[in-house]
Order: sequence, then C-alpha cells, then structure tokens
Amino acid sequence: MPIITEAELRDRIRRPKRGMKVVVSPGTRFSPSARDFIGQWGLEIVEEVATPPPPPALPENPQTSGSGPAWDKPSVFPVRPVKLAGPKPEHMTQLDAEHFAPKNIPRIRFRGKMDSVQGLTQLVAARARSWQLPELARHLDTLAAYCREIVSAEYNERPVAPIEVAGLDEAALRKATHHPQKALGIPHLTPGPDDHEILHWLNYLRTQMREAELDALDAFAPPPAYEPTRPDLIRALNRLSSAVYYLELLFKAGKLGWHVHP
Repeated sequence: MPIITEAELRDRIRRPKRGMKVVVSPGTRFSPSARDFIGQWGLEIVEEVATPPPPPALPENPQTSGSGPAWDKPSVFPVRPVKLAGPKPEHMTQLDAEHFAPKNIPRIRFRGKMDSVQGLTQLVAARARSWQLPELARHLDTLAAYCREIVSAEYNERPVAPIEVAGLDEAALRKATHHPQKALGIPHLTPGPDDHEILHWLNYLRTQMREAELDALDAFAPPPAYEPTRPDLIRALNRLSSAVYYLELLFKAGKLGWHVHP
C-alpha cells in the first residue's frame, strides 16, 4: 500500500486550505508527520471510489496477440540482421542489414532522437512510480514500447503497428485529445505553476515527441517536395505525442491517482 510523507503531501497540495478535501487511492497510508500535517489543517482524506468506465471496443488488429498489441512488451537488446562484411568505419553506422551510412544523416539522427524519447519516457515512468502513480507508469511503459515499435518498423522498412494506450485506439485517442471537454469533462490544458511536478514531466515528454516528429519529417519528407515517403511513421509519431497529452488530461481530471479538491 502506498505511504505518503509530509513532504510529498505538502508538494502535492502546494497551497493548503483548512478543511481541504484530498482524494487518495484506496489503502493509502500516511507517515506520522503527514498525519500531523493533516490534523493541523483539518484536511479531509477521502479514498477514491469511482471506477473508470470500461474501455471502448478496439478494432481487430492482426498485429495484436493476447490481451494487448504484440509490440507492448519489455525491452530487449535489439538484434538486427546483418549481412555486411568488413570493419565498420567509426563515422558510420548500420543503416539496414546490407548498408552502412554516415551517423549524421537525417534518418540516423531520427533514430537517435527516438532513443532519447524512449529513455525519457522510461524516466517519467520511474518518476510516476515514485509518486505512487502505478497506473500512469504502466501507460508510460506502453508508450516506451511503442517507441521501440516505431524504430523497429523504420529499420526493417515495414508498416508501424497502430498505437493503443489506456484503452483507446488511434481514432478514439485523436477524438479524446481534440475534444477533452466531451471525453473527460475538462478543457484543454496548459500546465502552470500550481500543477503537480509529474504533469510538467509529461508535458516535457510531449514536446520531445513533437520534436521527434519533426526529425522524422526531415528524414522522410525532404525538400523540395516535402511529400512523406513514410506517412505511417509520421502518423505514428503524431499519435504518440497525442497519447502523452491524453495522459496529461487523465491526470488533470483525477483519473490516474489521488487529486485535490479546494
């Protein structure tokens, strides 16, 4: 069961008010100093009892196995087929199974950006776990796996599998992030100084995914035509950043853990 310390309680509430209601996950416990802080301010602790609505039915996906998509699995060291002979020059890397390429071409830069984005996603998941937000962390684990799916599809020159996160497929995700008032009962958000730290981490992750989309456009929609040669990959990255925004909305709406009511 999660234990909340006084420092965590103060950081999450930011501006305590006497009699403020604090909603926590079922079974949450408090450290002795946190209990003193609750008593000092007369805080009302309420366990979350609302159950989320069942996820919408997902369209049948041939790349899905079991209860989730085939790509949603723990990371393993990438083993890529190699048919290259001879030593690799230091300034080059493996473009595919049969070719080396300079490390600073747009396609390799894009892979590097995706490596950074995946690492950041896992870092934010670790931060979520430190704040006793396991459901958010699980969704971020799924997005880290989808980063790996994008890179695998790019390297192997195959279509990217469609994204699924928090019970939503691509179409539902796009609809929810375009109309959050209808989907979650809250307006579009811009994190501010009174928001929880994890919301700022999520927002920063979203911006980095948007940058990855631009790197993909540099690699796969070059001038002068600017016509994407990998529209599936560009769409996947757009939906990836939308998925993070959806997690921001879920957190702000109090759907991913405890939240505060004035």
